[in-house]
Amino acid sequence: MDESVIKRGETAAHSRLKRAALLWAQAHRYSACALEVTLPRCRYRADLAAFRPDGKQIGATAIFECKQALVDLRRDNGSSAVTTRRLEAAYRRRETLQKNLRVHYPALRIRDSLFAEFDSYNFSAIQHRGYAQVTRELAALQKRLFDCTKFEKLIRCRCANLFFLVLPTALFRESEIPIGWGALVESNGRLSLVRKALWHETTPENRVRFLERIAAAGTRALNRQLEISFADVLAARLLSCSS
Repeated sequence: MDESVIKRGETAAHSRLKRAALLWAQAHRYSACALEVTLPRCRYRADLAAFRPDGKQIGATAIFECKQALVDLRRDNGSSAVTTRRLEAAYRRRETLQKNLRVHYPALRIRDSLFAEFDSYNFSAIQHRGYAQVTRELAALQKRLFDCTKFEKLIRCRCANLFFLVLPTALFRESEIPIGWGALVESNGRLSLVRKALWHETTPENRVRFLERIAAAGTRALNRQLEISFADVLAARLLSCSS
């Protein structure tokens, strides 16, 4: 990525992850993308926001967050070793439970997305005590291990349909990916989808607002590139009103 588009204080590694995410998104038909997008419905900014159009209805929205170091991903390194071991054990228990529940309760599969590959299972419908317990434990351990307040709020506020964490191979541990998020792992400048994101339904109005935010961020980027200031825009407005 051109050094001129790397924001002040951003590391080259983080910039490379954003570039790789932008390329991956476009390769997967997200034709409208922008970096550093202020999101609707919350106070956060996404490293990359992307929109994938659908010919029959308003398309899908996705948020990509890039993490290039453990200190950027975790909240408390002091107790991370013990917490990580507990997290991995809880994750394995949940995976085993999900595998068994899919076999014994095939009716739990729901078509809750625009795209079939993101269909999920409503495990909560049967109120399985063991599954509910391990899910709560997993969420609590992730809160302790990560600075994932942002991750949780983005999902809770329904800021997009899909959420992806983008990180280098050395940082990836599947049990440490926040619940509901997909994982894109970088190796030699390319990303591989190693964990699918869960689909989160949003209203058509929210998707339109999301697309508007992408367009606004893209306009700001063009203004910076072409050295157009807000004063220039105001002057042009005044000139057009007087003519």
